[in-house]
Amino acid sequence: MIVSSPAEFLSIYSAERFPATAPATARAAFLVAPNDFSLAEESSRDNRYMAMQAGVDAARALGEHAALAAALRESVPTIVFPGDAATPDAVFPNNVFATAPGRAVVGAMRHAVRRREAARGDIRAFFRDLLHYEIVDLSTQPLVAELTGALVIDRARRIGYCGLSERCDRAGAEAMHRAFDLQLTFCFQLARGEYHANVVLAQLASRALIVAPDGFADPAAADAIARVYAPRVLRISAAQKAAFAGNAIALDAENVWMSAGAAAALDAAQREALADWGFMLRSVALDEIEKAGGSLRCCVGEIF
Repeated sequence: MIVSSPAEFLSIYSAERFPATAPATARAAFLVAPNDFSLAEESSRDNRYMAMQAGVDAARALGEHAALAAALRESVPTIVFPGDAATPDAVFPNNVFATAPGRAVVGAMRHAVRRREAARGDIRAFFRDLLHYEIVDLSTQPLVAELTGALVIDRARRIGYCGLSERCDRAGAEAMHRAFDLQLTFCFQLARGEYHANVVLAQLASRALIVAPDGFADPAAADAIARVYAPRVLRISAAQKAAFAGNAIALDAENVWMSAGAAAALDAAQREALADWGFMLRSVALDEIEKAGGSLRCCVGEIF
């Protein structure tokens, strides 16, 4: 079932109808290293978070990424694939490759630089030949669907929150609804200038929410989603969103991961709220990688 208005979503959703019964967090994670790190000019056309005027230090980015992989292994087994200078955005693999139980989904990317990434044979072979997952390939379809960048998924309830923008159209939302075997998908327009839902929205282990209301074209859409998780809702400001505080992930039931810059942007009350909800705030410095317009959650592909 796919809905596209806050009123329709709230009329359908209930805790009884959509109980949190499936696994809420991933069993492993995968990353792609920022080898020969650079900024993709093509991607900057619709990603205002990219620091195109800043110089980048490839060695520093690689060091940050190695520290991230080591840290995430405290939550789940974490695999790192090599990067490729021909696909500089590949450091954010969750937009291109994502999973549901028994399935690996390949996204349909807007930009050619990301479409080259989607054609990688080694990542496809890992899921197909080693894990024996069915490959659901959206990359050849006439749509745009940038997977868990555009689609924030409550895995336990099998509900998707899909932000429509240049990076995901309605046909893409429908294709992802089927590919991830969701029960309900709520499609909403992102605010002008926003490119991915996972910058303005994060659900944490199916029991809490981080949301930047100004990232939604209609704030009522943010309020409707928040109703599912109330009172465990952390509303963040525009400045905190710009620091990537919304680009967070819970890879297990006890830890919330975000970049050091994002964590520093939270105030004491917000940190206390996360602790009260049973989450330890964990962070890794990603200043160099964030110049490419994404942060920690964007770096993490989940294996369910």
